Amino acid sequence: MNSSTSVFVTVDGIDGVGKSTQIDRLTQHLADCGHDVITVQDPGSSEIGKRLRELLLDSDLEMHRRTEAMLFMASRSEMIESTIRPALAEGKSVISDRFLLANVVYQSIGTDDVTAELLWRLGRLAAGELRPALTILLDMPAEAAMRRVGDRRDRMESRGVAYMESVRQAFLEQLPESSEHTIVVNANQDVEQVTAEMLAAVDSFLASR
Repeated sequence: MNSSTSVFVTVDGIDGVGKSTQIDRLTQHLADCGHDVITVQDPGSSEIGKRLRELLLDSDLEMHRRTEAMLFMASRSEMIESTIRPALAEGKSVISDRFLLANVVYQSIGTDDVTAELLWRLGRLAAGELRPALTILLDMPAEAAMRRVGDRRDRMESRGVAYMESVRQAFLEQLPESSEHTIVVNANQDVEQVTAEMLAAVDSFLASR
């Protein structure tokens, strides 16, 4: 396959599933297929986003879930307008480490104050209705993922295995809302098998466009 058509892809899943490794491999694969690829991280990938990310992942800082959600959305909005839209307009492909799906899942779990439906509405408004063409969910049980994370945990991860398993299930439940095309990849296997399964699914998606 050899294509230079731009595509916006997001990769998600609970912490510990191996997103960084698989994003690196997906980036190289798309480049080998003729895409001009950039990668971004949500939250982050802008000066405003980097500062907000420090606040959001600070394990010593407590904040209301609604505050947390809106900070994520503000960071994403800046990243979209400063980086993603210009890149897509130039014909580049974009791979994002997390996007609105993660925002909806993490901030709606364990609270009645902020619902998934509300977050989808607010998030799409903040994103200017930009949606990924494809969302890849790397899935594995939370207990196995937390063993990979170890003792160095950020504010989200420090909420415990039961919370993270709830997050995992919410990812699976909310995934269809994230984009028109979605892929679930079993991340609880050898890293090479994960890569092979992911790239085969991505190639099938790109061939169908």
